Amino acid sequence: MHTQAVPQAVATSPHTGPAPAGAEAGHPRRWSIMAVLSAVAFMAQLDFFVVNVALDGIGRSFPGTSVASASWVLSAYAIVFAAVLVPAGRIADHWGRRKMLLSGVALFTLTSAVAAAAPSLGVLVGARALQAVGAAMIVPTSLGLLYPSFPKRQHTLVVGLWAGVGAIAASAGPPVGGLLVTLDWRWIFLINVPIGVATLVAGALLLPEVRQPKGAAVPDAASVLALLLAVSLLVLATVQGPGWGWTDIRTVSLFAGAVLAGAATVERTLRAKAPVIERQLFAGRVFTAAGVALFLFSAGFAIVLLSTALFMQEVWHFSPLRAGVSIVPAPLASITFAMNAGPLQRRFGRTAPAVTGTLAMALAAVYWLTAVNTTPDYWGGMFPGLILVGLAGGLAQAPLFAAAGTLAPERATTGSAVLNMSRQIGSAVGVALLVALTPQATTAGFDHAWWVQVGAGIAAATALLALRPRHTP
Repeated sequence: MHTQAVPQAVATSPHTGPAPAGAEAGHPRRWSIMAVLSAVAFMAQLDFFVVNVALDGIGRSFPGTSVASASWVLSAYAIVFAAVLVPAGRIADHWGRRKMLLSGVALFTLTSAVAAAAPSLGVLVGARALQAVGAAMIVPTSLGLLYPSFPKRQHTLVVGLWAGVGAIAASAGPPVGGLLVTLDWRWIFLINVPIGVATLVAGALLLPEVRQPKGAAVPDAASVLALLLAVSLLVLATVQGPGWGWTDIRTVSLFAGAVLAGAATVERTLRAKAPVIERQLFAGRVFTAAGVALFLFSAGFAIVLLSTALFMQEVWHFSPLRAGVSIVPAPLASITFAMNAGPLQRRFGRTAPAVTGTLAMALAAVYWLTAVNTTPDYWGGMFPGLILVGLAGGLAQAPLFAAAGTLAPERATTGSAVLNMSRQIGSAVGVALLVALTPQATTAGFDHAWWVQVGAGIAAATALLALRPRHTP
């Protein structure tokens, strides 16, 4: 077995020259850096959720397109994003986080323009796959650049804000999509172009470079390939399972391939000199608990985001715009709690807010199970649960993503990528379960999905409590 000490990451600024990573004073323009990184992370994560309400419009634009074919606009993004996150994060630490992020923004912006102008469904799906590569280069790297820009005492605050941006992006997907689709579904992608260009210019001027010193080991190619295969096959099987059938030979074969590739990934993690996922990441209980809890929480949260929009449209017959606007209270509540992540952690510790958030998600589902029926009643039925969902996103996600800050500085981006991968795989599982449980969009189907949401929230809370460090709350 080979082991190697990994040197500390080195941070440099295009204007100020070398600076020690994690310096106590932080970068002099750290809040401007925060604004740029939040903007690009929001843009990249929003596109994972914003397309949900546009599938009907996309299908009508390309005559002869089936629902299964149109769904690849979602599936291609989900599969590639989840698969590329960790390799992109690992390579960013070696190649340079600033360089990786700006390259990702450029790719994301270019492919957004291609998607907006797509003359066929095939071009659109291909553009979405490449767009997901850009997003995977952006999301973990944005968090990896935040840590060295702020003093350690502010890490919980800035990660709370960053996670709040992610929660808003997830919750804002349906309302933003509903608004833009009333104009034309192509605006969902076109709006990314000016935002991408602006953040590309601002990032080039403001962001410091952070990378491992020269001579650091290049990530093991075999472990990168094994991880890409494992995650791609797993997410593909999860996405296609409801349509093909869970016992279909294609679904079973994909799951079997994912298991084999996953075993190869673990083997390389244990034996390779510089694996794509270093086993040191899981030496601490905090990071391990966060990874498990994020998977479970994200499965439930994906059910929340999609089921509420679908229920209001398909059972209550709300328009896409009305359904989207109706979800707005959730992201508003989420950012309120996320902005207070630092004070909450100082007062209650890391575990208690996260557990409260995961249980709030379960409680939202319990409320909907008792209060929501076929008669439209937004304020008495859906609204109180959406406030609980906002509380869940704001309280749970910040401390879970902040677990990357417990790692050594040179592993922050890779750690963030692993946590984001857990979230994306969990989201894919949640969507697949919802699709499987609501084939005819009946109230009974939504009830079954909300029971799964209850179980996911309780399981996430249990994981956090079981794996919490014994010396902390």
